[in-house]
Amino acid sequence: MSTINYSKWDHIEISDDEDDTHPNIDTPSLFRWRHQARVDRMEQSKKEKEDLNKGLTDFQQKKVEIQQKLKEAEKNQLPDINKLQLEMKEIEKQESDWRAKEEELKKKRSNKEMGLTPLNIDTICHDGKSKTIINKIAPKVEVLTEEEKAERQQVFVKKNKEKVKKFGMLRQYKDSQQYLTDNPELVCEESANYLVIWCIDLEMEEKHELMSHVAHQLIVLNFILELAKSMDIHPRGCVAPFFNRIQMGEKQYMEAFNSELDAFKERVKIRAKEKLDKAIQEYEEEERQKRLGPGGLDPVEVFESLPQILKDCFDKKDIALLQQVVAEMPQEEASYHIKRCVDSGLWVPGGGDQGPQGDDDGEEYDEINEGALEQESKKESEEEKGNKESEKETDKPKQVSTEEVD
Repeated sequence: MSTINYSKWDHIEISDDEDDTHPNIDTPSLFRWRHQARVDRMEQSKKEKEDLNKGLTDFQQKKVEIQQKLKEAEKNQLPDINKLQLEMKEIEKQESDWRAKEEELKKKRSNKEMGLTPLNIDTICHDGKSKTIINKIAPKVEVLTEEEKAERQQVFVKKNKEKVKKFGMLRQYKDSQQYLTDNPELVCEESANYLVIWCIDLEMEEKHELMSHVAHQLIVLNFILELAKSMDIHPRGCVAPFFNRIQMGEKQYMEAFNSELDAFKERVKIRAKEKLDKAIQEYEEEERQKRLGPGGLDPVEVFESLPQILKDCFDKKDIALLQQVVAEMPQEEASYHIKRCVDSGLWVPGGGDQGPQGDDDGEEYDEINEGALEQESKKESEEEKGNKESEKETDKPKQVSTEEVD
């Protein structure tokens, strides 16, 4: 047989019972009145309990005070002993009355628990357990276009360039930590991007030791940013944790740090070489465009393609010998080479002395372009000096982003 008492469910007081009401009675108003009456009864019961507890507490305090006074009076044989004894009897009587009220209140509560008092919507249930969960605000992810990123980088560099360069020159971990703590706005991707560009510029200027030092500071900043991503917090909150760990000198952590540093320096060297090669190519192409003759041919390339006997004529700048050589050559071959010399500017057509017949129109050629020959000589000299001299004449390449290095 079940030991669970279901009798409390037999009489449940609900203010909006679907009992039929008299047509002249406003049903919603009746429901509200019932509910309010029930709430008032609950409040009255609660107030009675609070008043009872307060009264008992007050009388207990008074009783303790009178007992102490009575004990002192008996000890010192004071004349007010009788008065204190009367007060004690009065307090004990009042306490007895309060105890009776307490028992009566307990009896009411016991009847309620046994089902003698109807349950209602406010007392029929209670929380078994409660749990509060505060949702974490999802971080706002900015989606920027390449133009917006470039503009943000430009604004940041204009405002913080000197601060970032000062950080790049620091050598001690404690100095770097203090500097980033004092300048938290530098703990961001824009600072890392600028340090990457600076490293490439230093490598192109052959300042290898300085590049290596700035690269070290960049990896410090990158590790802080990566730590922030892994912990899903703002990078400024990872400055102290990173420096605490790096200064502990943990072997595995230091190996990872140095490995990343070495890999980055290699990428910088490769990127710097690529930019230098590209700059040299652009410079050579620019010089080639300047050399182009009226026909759009490069005099240097045309000179290299000439037969050796014609090269000797141009080297000696001997017009008579050149005319003789051209006259002795087959007409088609002579016309081909003279036409290319004219288009490249090696041979300037003129209207003076009779020159070699370079085409069907009998156009005359009477002047060797010495400037074109000098350009050929200059090019050979530059090739002997090597790429280093060309690099010095090259304009400083434009800056690149972190993605280009990686």
